[in-house]
Amino acid sequence: MRSLTRRLALTGACALLALPATTLTSADATPRSAPTAQAACSPSSTITKKLPNGTTWRMCWRNDPTSGLVLTNITYQPKHAIRPIEVLGRAALAQIHVPYDNGEFEYNDVTEQYFGSNILTVKPKDCPNGTIKSVRVDDPDGPGRLTVKGLCVTTQPRGFAYHGNSEAVGEPHAHIDSAQGSDLVVYTVNAVGWYHYITQWNFSDDGTITAKEGATGNLADGEFDASDGTGWPVGKNGSAKALSHQHNVLWKLDFKPDGSWKSKVERYDTKPNGTEGTTGYGRLKTTRTPITKEFKGDNSNARWWRVVSTARNGDNHPRSWEIVQQHTDKYASRPYTRHDLYVTQFNRCETYSNDNNSNGEPGCKDHVGQFVNGQTLTRPVAWVNVGFHHIARDEDQTPMPVHWQGFEIVPRDVTDMSPLTPDRLHKPKYNGAN
Repeated sequence: MRSLTRRLALTGACALLALPATTLTSADATPRSAPTAQAACSPSSTITKKLPNGTTWRMCWRNDPTSGLVLTNITYQPKHAIRPIEVLGRAALAQIHVPYDNGEFEYNDVTEQYFGSNILTVKPKDCPNGTIKSVRVDDPDGPGRLTVKGLCVTTQPRGFAYHGNSEAVGEPHAHIDSAQGSDLVVYTVNAVGWYHYITQWNFSDDGTITAKEGATGNLADGEFDASDGTGWPVGKNGSAKALSHQHNVLWKLDFKPDGSWKSKVERYDTKPNGTEGTTGYGRLKTTRTPITKEFKGDNSNARWWRVVSTARNGDNHPRSWEIVQQHTDKYASRPYTRHDLYVTQFNRCETYSNDNNSNGEPGCKDHVGQFVNGQTLTRPVAWVNVGFHHIARDEDQTPMPVHWQGFEIVPRDVTDMSPLTPDRLHKPKYNGAN
């Protein structure tokens, strides 16, 4: 593996209790049955944060020796809801796949490198105004175990939450309303070779969840001899050519909207539909496609997917969570990185997007391309793939500025009005055309 060999650490675990769903019907939702069984995370493994605009996020966390940061039982409670609304039963990295352009190297930085055991200490300056939680891992240099202050839980501003004039909705004494938004931010930093990965989740006060993987650290110091076409000239007079490579990050999402695994998946496509007869302006039509079988999906212009709950909001609309992907450099050379989204039926031994045989249970398929085999979806699991082709530049030295890749999970009809609507406007007469 030449100088690019990854550092291996011993496996270790931070075992924590899971938190099943509480009753998840909000104040503006149609009442429905909810699970009655309830168990609490231990205090050290619970994250609860009420954000300034009134939204509360709750979840359990643990550090898996391979997967790293694992979040479970993620619930969202906007200020007008009387109970938490469950979103995800489990969310974690499924792989960081790193192939190099010259074809000589290819790494699985999660499954081959004991990603979670290589957690780094988070310094107070890197977790401003936050709390740093301790993680127990095996000592790579000895037989014992180490306590690493490795999980940051903090809040960050996210810019405008809204800005509007209530005259537009007919309020008698109109106001210009505006507010700044904020996020609950949860992250760890893990070392693999020269790279330091930041596994970060942002939970916004408007109900949006953002999964982000940041890569920083240093360029591999032994890989500055790339030929033309596989590298980029860096350093004095371009005598060194840093080897280009790909970061394919995949996440596994076990959706559990409103406390039920029995969600549905739908795809939406918007396409041109002729012109309007009078104006001549272009018309668009949006179509819905229910997805009933396991599938491999690709992004296209004006295409998106959502996971639909069995519950409805106060306007009697099905609650759902939309998967929003931004830019991606899709890597077509592997079946598990060839598509933007894979949706499979839940299987307990399907844990990683690839290299699953050596880490899952015996007899399980090896990669997500094989997981998709036509089963009917009754408990869908989403695998989101976001790629980044790293062509190095002079500015990557040193340490390397963080480059981010990720996606969002956005609430769609989860509440009957914005969860951040000012209290005086949170009334039926301002909901729709009344």
